[in-house]
Amino acid sequence: MSRASDPRVDAYIDALPGRQQAIRGQVRDLVHAADPAVEETIERTVRPYFVLDGNICALLATKKAVDILLCDGAIVPDPEGIITGGHDNKTARMIAVAEGETLDAPALLAMFRQIIANNRAGGVGAL
Repeated sequence: MSRASDPRVDAYIDALPGRQQAIRGQVRDLVHAADPAVEETIERTVRPYFVLDGNICALLATKKAVDILLCDGAIVPDPEGIITGGHDNKTARMIAVAEGETLDAPALLAMFRQIIANNRAGGVGAL
């Protein structure tokens, strides 16, 4: 997949244990598949963010799970029930993928596409 990678995001992912590298790499591929214009950056000193007309998602470092912070996640439909945290948050929600779990790639891709559409329409992530 052709995309503009940020070497700081490469370094962040490369420093993780193998399973976390694989899941975070999968998330990275999915967000770029949602729209080829997605850009990568580092915010809050070390946290990888994916942006297009606003924030789409961020990767959070934890020891027990791979955490994906969905910006604008409070208004994105979750018909597959993959959101695991932040249900009462108005601007963001989280998906935690614990050891032994797999990522629901089609559901996450649909969410990324919706967040990008919301950003382009002036949604929360566009602030």
